[in-house]
Amino acid sequence: MKNTLTYAAALVAAFAPFGLAQDSIPKCGDGSQCPEDAPCCSQYGQCGVGAYCLGGCDPKHSFDLQSCLPAPICKSQDFSMDSLDSPGVRSQSRYLGNGSETNWVSSGQPVTYQDSVLLTMAPNTVGTLLMSAHYVWYGKIKASLKTSQGAGVVTAFILMSDMKDEIDFEFVGTNMKTAETNYYFQGITNYNNGDDIDVDSDTRQNWHEYEIDWKPESIQWKIDGNTVRTLNRDDTYNDTTKQHNYPQTPSRVQLSLWPGGLPSNGEGTIEWAGGLVDWDSEYMQNGYYYASVKDISVECYDPPHGDKNGNSYYYSSTTGTEDTVVIGDNSTVIGSMQATGDDPDKGKPQPSSDSKSSSTSSSTSTSTATPQSVPGMSGGGNAGNSGGSSSSGDSGSAGNSGDTSGSANDNTGVQGGNGPTTFEQGTGSDSGSSSSSGGSAGTSQANHVVAGSAVALLGFFIAALML
Repeated sequence: MKNTLTYAAALVAAFAPFGLAQDSIPKCGDGSQCPEDAPCCSQYGQCGVGAYCLGGCDPKHSFDLQSCLPAPICKSQDFSMDSLDSPGVRSQSRYLGNGSETNWVSSGQPVTYQDSVLLTMAPNTVGTLLMSAHYVWYGKIKASLKTSQGAGVVTAFILMSDMKDEIDFEFVGTNMKTAETNYYFQGITNYNNGDDIDVDSDTRQNWHEYEIDWKPESIQWKIDGNTVRTLNRDDTYNDTTKQHNYPQTPSRVQLSLWPGGLPSNGEGTIEWAGGLVDWDSEYMQNGYYYASVKDISVECYDPPHGDKNGNSYYYSSTTGTEDTVVIGDNSTVIGSMQATGDDPDKGKPQPSSDSKSSSTSSSTSTSTATPQSVPGMSGGGNAGNSGGSSSSGDSGSAGNSGDTSGSANDNTGVQGGNGPTTFEQGTGSDSGSSSSSGGSAGTSQANHVVAGSAVALLGFFIAALML
């Protein structure tokens, strides 16, 4: 197995080429903190407000520890992914952090087909990402998948924390009999962490159940109920730093399809992904590549410390180790896409009867430039729309509405553009044509997709979120 970067590093690498007016967006990471007026550091290494301060917000490089909102605590549940309604999927541009309103947050273009949800990847996009609204701090997570196929096409099922701890299953589209497993501690690249696992039948043609059993003392990767790899925490001890380089902080479940084989990616990533993506491939249907997700289950384990009855996770220190995780009753919700953890009520709609100055505590100084509010949709997020104007993905509609209305099953934002909402089985040779259901897939805003491993996921993630 040949990995390239950590998830975060890959994300930044992939993200940059798709962004528009990138120089105007504050950067973060590598010792650089976000400014006060755009305090939240996204996983793509850019600063903003709104969704930047929710899932994936990096506490280490944000303005301060309070900039990122606390994360919704783990919730044991089985999800039958036979529609976008039943599991509760909401677009990232419409999610304000209330985990009781939705179970999954999406970027890109998930669509339904029969009894599954498809993660799609059309030309000029970076695929699709599903992220759990609730975090997991140790637990057993299962997902039934059919992967995609094709050079440069990567399917991923991972756990990723805001501190960039990571546990992965990844599938490169040129090898249908291998699952790549990996793990990372705080995004630190270690090429010895990966292990390739043989799968007994084609991962695209057949459903397989992939499982990550994550405990404080060990991680087990399982396929169809069989343990294929075990990592013991004790085996990750670093004599130099005197700590365990072991995934140990609350993480989101993420499933994605992303293009590792973009010309803009590094040579190592392209080689690892099996080459450049062929956008006229026999493996495309209705104008896009796709992977299928049928069932997902999450079983939460007891936290290693803290109040089991709390509703959120947050950090007491940027050290980002298990002992700095706090369970409390802090709110996970922002009032609008202009709010932050430092000012969670900014832009929150006021009751019509209250005509006092609607200046909340947040209406402090106004920056000359409006901070970005949705990673991958604002801040260059529409670069994937084949040269289209960035206005369609502007955060304006979702960013300043502060809309908390609508059910958690609101799919309007989930569809995210003019792409297909249904799937018709056809021949691969039709991928370039405009079929009735997939005709607009090529221009769909399958915007930002977070990818799989710390390695490729970062590269992919950046590109994905930027779309």
